[in-house]
Amino acid sequence: MAFRKFLPMFDRVLVERLAAETVTKGGIMLPEKSQGKVLQATVVAVGPGSVNQKGDLQPISVKIGEKVLLPEYGGTKVILDNKDYFLFRDADILGKYVD
Repeated sequence: MAFRKFLPMFDRVLVERLAAETVTKGGIMLPEKSQGKVLQATVVAVGPGSVNQKGDLQPISVKIGEKVLLPEYGGTKVILDNKDYFLFRDADILGKYVD
């Protein structure tokens, strides 16, 4: 629970990427080089939001625990308690999965 000690600023969102698939549906083991970059993640912490030109607070569009789709490139890698997390701006998140 290292992310409880870390609060993103402004419109930043802290996410944990989902694990890459190592076995296909047919049971074939995939080597690391052929595994694609995982673009899905779970939101673990959010900032308070950004302030617009009028001075009003714009809330973050995602909530803690939601699964989101990330861009292929971007984000800032953050290591907390030997786990990799990534910081993205709220506007950089491509979408969220709905149950």
